[in-house]
Amino acid sequence: MNWHPPVPASAVDSSGQTWQIRRAWPDKTVGDYISEVIAPGQAGVRGGVLRAGAFELLPEDDPALPSLRAEARHGELVSYRPHMRAVIRTDAGYIKVFLPGGAIVPAERCTQTEILLDPGTFTAPRVLRNSPDVILFSAVPGRTLGDLGDDTAGISDEGFDRLWEKWQHAWTAQVGSSAGHAALAALPLRSPEVEVADLRRWMNRWLRHHNDIPEAASKGATLSARADQVTQNLLRTAPDPLVWAHGDLHDKQILAVEGPSPLGLLDFDDTAQAEAALDLANLDVHLELHARRQRIPLHRYLAAHTRILAAAEELHVSPDRFHAYSDGSWLRLACSPLPKPSAIALAVLDERAARLPLVSGYECGYDPDLVSGFESVFVSGFASAAMEAGGG
Repeated sequence: MNWHPPVPASAVDSSGQTWQIRRAWPDKTVGDYISEVIAPGQAGVRGGVLRAGAFELLPEDDPALPSLRAEARHGELVSYRPHMRAVIRTDAGYIKVFLPGGAIVPAERCTQTEILLDPGTFTAPRVLRNSPDVILFSAVPGRTLGDLGDDTAGISDEGFDRLWEKWQHAWTAQVGSSAGHAALAALPLRSPEVEVADLRRWMNRWLRHHNDIPEAASKGATLSARADQVTQNLLRTAPDPLVWAHGDLHDKQILAVEGPSPLGLLDFDDTAQAEAALDLANLDVHLELHARRQRIPLHRYLAAHTRILAAAEELHVSPDRFHAYSDGSWLRLACSPLPKPSAIALAVLDERAARLPLVSGYECGYDPDLVSGFESVFVSGFASAAMEAGGG
């Protein structure tokens, strides 16, 4: 009997409507999962829940988010984690709805980031209004680098690389200038120990929801072994100096417009003082996942990857720290209830555990011939991960 992970790619509600499951999270009850879903031809997103494998579409009222219904009248729900938070796109900008009292700390983080962020490096959204559970942000113009990565008709390869070069210079200037900044100490500390504790929470949540599934025992054992390795790698070497960190950096958080205007940067809920490797590794892993899922051409991933590694070199990031945080990002993805990203991430961790680290641009000083050699090994890695994930 083949084991199938509990969260499918799509599900059908009681009316017969099919919903694609975009994101999912373990619910409080073991075996239940809440999700963000979309349907063809319908604007925005909705919430759903899988209970004992049966899908239910959640009502638009969310008792845990009492401000959601009123705020949703102003625009379109574009991001939703049921019972936790929501984002609504409006003509004026974006509204983030939190649990009661949950907007207080994110609003403080925005104020602290505004002090640290050099307007010459990035444009950030402004807070237009806020309450204990709602923040309205101004819109930041442009398209995300994530959207542009797959748009080979709308932007040339050269133009794509120029945007990543622009990001590289802006990021190194911003992060490099933050070291020793007086405002940095006001941010929460995201130390290696904090990172390990967070990864353990992800791991324990996965185990809690799969302990009673015999078919999942093998994956659970492998995940536990990889978690031990990631923990050791994060703690065995001295951390790099603390700098300003975005905390959740990926290509959907960076926006570009035509011309000389600075790039946009979104979402500072998790901003912290941390090692520079935290953001750079997370950004690189998300891009590699897109490439492995064929959502961005491989050569475009490698162009962005080279810029990320160049930024790491400029910021004096230790290769060991970059690799340790990279493994941590893959471990989080491996704990996802969504089968494809989880299988790909676990395959990557298996690849890394089975051999010495790949020769990358970061380790070889960006010799173009060596980067090209890395690409051929990288492609073989894609093939093995695709086989583990069932393709795509």
